[in-house]
Amino acid sequence: MSVQERVLLLALRGRDAEVMAQVLTRDGQACHACASVDELADQIAVGAGVALVTEESLHADLTRLTAWLEAQPAWSDFPFILLATKRAGRRPRDAQIVLEQMGNVVVLERPIHGETLASAVTSALRGRRRQYQAHQLLDDLTLAEDRLTQLNASLETRIAQRTSELSAANNRLTEEVGRRERAQAALVQAQKMEAVGQLTGGIAHDFNNLLTVIFGNLDLIQRRTAEEKTAVLAGYARQAADRAAKLTHQLLAFSRSQRLNLKPVDLNALVLGMSDLLARTIGPQITIEMAPGEDAPWTMADENQLELAILNLAINARDAMGDGGVLRIATRADTADDATLSAGGYGVVTVSDTGTGIPPSLIDKVFDPFFTTKPVGKGTGLGLSQVFGIARQSGGTVRVDSPEGQGAVIEIWLPLTAPVAAAPEPEAGLQALARNERERVLVIDDDEGVRQFIVDSLEGSGYAVVASSNGADGLKFLRETDPDLVIVDYAMPGMNGVEVVTEVRRSQPSLPIILATGYADMAAVDAVMDPERVLRKPFRVDDLNAAVRAALADSEAV
Repeated sequence: MSVQERVLLLALRGRDAEVMAQVLTRDGQACHACASVDELADQIAVGAGVALVTEESLHADLTRLTAWLEAQPAWSDFPFILLATKRAGRRPRDAQIVLEQMGNVVVLERPIHGETLASAVTSALRGRRRQYQAHQLLDDLTLAEDRLTQLNASLETRIAQRTSELSAANNRLTEEVGRRERAQAALVQAQKMEAVGQLTGGIAHDFNNLLTVIFGNLDLIQRRTAEEKTAVLAGYARQAADRAAKLTHQLLAFSRSQRLNLKPVDLNALVLGMSDLLARTIGPQITIEMAPGEDAPWTMADENQLELAILNLAINARDAMGDGGVLRIATRADTADDATLSAGGYGVVTVSDTGTGIPPSLIDKVFDPFFTTKPVGKGTGLGLSQVFGIARQSGGTVRVDSPEGQGAVIEIWLPLTAPVAAAPEPEAGLQALARNERERVLVIDDDEGVRQFIVDSLEGSGYAVVASSNGADGLKFLRETDPDLVIVDYAMPGMNGVEVVTEVRRSQPSLPIILATGYADMAAVDAVMDPERVLRKPFRVDDLNAAVRAALADSEAV
């Protein structure tokens, strides 16, 4: 039997404890007789179901017993059976106080029958078991409450964690949407620029053909006229043609149809070397600051085109600063940090000013050809588009940062390269070379004006010239006339210049060839032509003669 169901006996006189134990033992109860009130208190603390106490045994110090009773848990109300002596009238006040201190007391007056005693004990134990059950239920409820509290805390933690995960996923999604929108905008802008570039490249090619005719015939007029007034008028026309040629160069740079002579360039030396040019161009009202980078970056660039790009940016900055300000040109080495550039190092030229800045609504338009905020007649709108074309054709890009009203910062990013030693200065320019009498030149060009200009120029220089308007007829004349040199245009219907060059090389691999072009698929040209044998349109009589002499001289040297 469990210790919690023991029957504790406190009967300090005679054989009362022994007799009660015999009666209860026969009824199946486990009994323990206590020798004092303090022992009773100790045993109750250990565990018991009921205490059977004689009244006279309580005439002792009850401090420890009452202390335990007062401290018992809320579920417990320990039962006592008090065997009292039968008396007449009410109990004394001190006896009543003892009963009140004991709490759950059943009083049985003696003499008492054994069955009555056993029944009272059984009833008290039943009540005590109920208390134990209540205790267990309370423990179960407490445990369940603890578990529920833990679950609630865990649920809150999981909710917070899941909320954080959802928030992070939402942030990633928002960033991805933003990146896609920016990429889409960049793609649309790139497609627009590509379409405009193709259009401007085609226009520039046609203009180059026209300007070649204009330049050439103006040269011929100036060479052959004896009238000073006619020569002066031709000079004015040439000045206008020069401006038109610059415009076509800008168009070709934007459309990336113009071949750049990419070589290692010392950015610090290039920028510092432009000091005098910038000072003369910008004027004294603008303070010019040069800040060459300490890391001395070298980049792959066309030095002349890069100087032109920096000059264009400087002029734009001057116009934005009005009556005065500070123009700062700096260089540095940097690393690509976005998807618009290939990974690797870049040399950066920064042109910044203290002018009015660019409104945010116009930032995306500044590279569009012919877009300008300047008054009519003050700008072509091709300066920044040319800068953009030069940078992209060189493998870099252009970046603009311009908080409105705080000036503009424009950066040209170009691929870094290793420094190279300075090349020695040439001893002298190309000298006129002696040539054999009546060397034969085959000219193939579909543009009648350009073709006639080349024919007139070469015949005026003493060459025998055969001309053709297309590649097929030109190859026929090649077999019939056995020329010393072929000059062929690139863009022609039917066979283009590269295809003609390929056929000529197949039959006469040592025959010198000059390819004349305003723009071209330079990858295709590079596959068959030495860059030194590409004559850029528009060209003048002197340019043509120099190219012809150099090509014939190389063939004679071989």
